Amino acid sequence: MAKLYFKYGVMGSSKTAQALITKFNYEEKGMRVWLIKPQTDDRDGDNIVRSRIGLSCPAYVLPYQEDVYESYQKLSNQVDVIIVDECQFLAEQQIDQLADIVIRYNIPVLCFGLRTDFRTKMFPGSKRLLEIADSITEIKTICACGKKATVNVRMDENGRIVTEGEQILIGGNDKYTSMCYQCYMEKRREQEQ
Repeated sequence: MAKLYFKYGVMGSSKTAQALITKFNYEEKGMRVWLIKPQTDDRDGDNIVRSRIGLSCPAYVLPYQEDVYESYQKLSNQVDVIIVDECQFLAEQQIDQLADIVIRYNIPVLCFGLRTDFRTKMFPGSKRLLEIADSITEIKTICACGKKATVNVRMDENGRIVTEGEQILIGGNDKYTSMCYQCYMEKRREQEQ
């Protein structure tokens, strides 16, 4: 029986690399993968999913308002599994549509993304996945102190933590780092002094 999977982690935890490796593994077994990325994620070009370690692959670009269930129906005879990178950028209704694909077509859907933003608040897509996913797995990485990193930290050009602003600011190591909550709070307190 197929499932809706949510595999989440902080920035730098190899989510995209794992998504692309998963795609490779399915294809190596002769299965057809529909790789999706939200249109919001334009960091590596319109239709490219790229990991920090250099893995990359073309992907279907999903606009925020597109009905993913309807789009799947046009491809249903050509898809054995769906993999979504940066799933936090999906709308809640798109997560529900992916769940419908799992239920009605018995197609596994694997979603990889962030749980929370730089303010430690949930993204709508991630929140919905935490509510309805059949399987939820944390992809772990570490803070500079060695503890498990849990916070996506947005940094300004001077290396100071940013705590206000738009929820979405596309970027990589140039704008973000990950920290444990203790280091995050200690650094914020230092900045306030």
